[in-house]
Amino acid sequence: MSAQVDECFILIKAQPHRSSRYFETVCCAGVGRDRRWRRQYPVPFRILDDEQQFRRWDWIRYSYVRPRDDRRVESQKVVPETLEVVGRIKQSERAGFLEPLIRQSFAEANSRHESLTLIRPKQFSVEAQLKTEKEIDAEASKHRELANQLSLFDSTAKPLKICRARFTVKWQDYDGHSRSHECDDWETSAAYNRFERLHGHSRAVEILKEKYEHEYMNAGLAFAFSTHKRRNAEFGAENQWLLVGMVRIDEVQQGSLGF
Repeated sequence: MSAQVDECFILIKAQPHRSSRYFETVCCAGVGRDRRWRRQYPVPFRILDDEQQFRRWDWIRYSYVRPRDDRRVESQKVVPETLEVVGRIKQSERAGFLEPLIRQSFAEANSRHESLTLIRPKQFSVEAQLKTEKEIDAEASKHRELANQLSLFDSTAKPLKICRARFTVKWQDYDGHSRSHECDDWETSAAYNRFERLHGHSRAVEILKEKYEHEYMNAGLAFAFSTHKRRNAEFGAENQWLLVGMVRIDEVQQGSLGF
């Protein structure tokens, strides 16, 4: 199968997970200039060259082939060595560009046969629970093993910084359904790690809650969801939606698209 070239800007970076086939991978997703979703997997993010390591809102260009084991139309199997950062979408362009992709509920996303979607919560709260020492030790051991495997490709590979907390988001959609999701957004965990190192657990949680529940919610917040790779409509099952991003997307459109 010949590779194709594509471009999108990155909106989703889930936390790194262990993979029996690819050691450690990150599921990423973004939106192309045609306002269509793309899902990039697997991305061995932590052993990419420094200039390849993209951030949310970066435009990336890459080659991909269609995955044989994933029927979701948005999914692309990336050729990692082809990844390059080619720009960054302006802050003034983001809201207007993404607004047509925001749905009212999972029911609307399901009706459109989407496996990636954005939903604005009507209300929500972020809760944090500290992991047990046993859980932390198990994760640390796993990531030390992964770092040893990654070192075969990059001698500078280090174990992933363990997040001592797990985050649950309780929210209500505009159809009136109350929901609860564990958050798998890498940026949230990384922000907690930074704040926890400086201020301790309790204050770190307070800062995150202020950031998401007030600053982002007042400006415009959208939750980014992906269906589970095996539990989705394309695989003959009911869609299981996973929370993979909490993104500030201001509700007031700002500026022109400029493309």
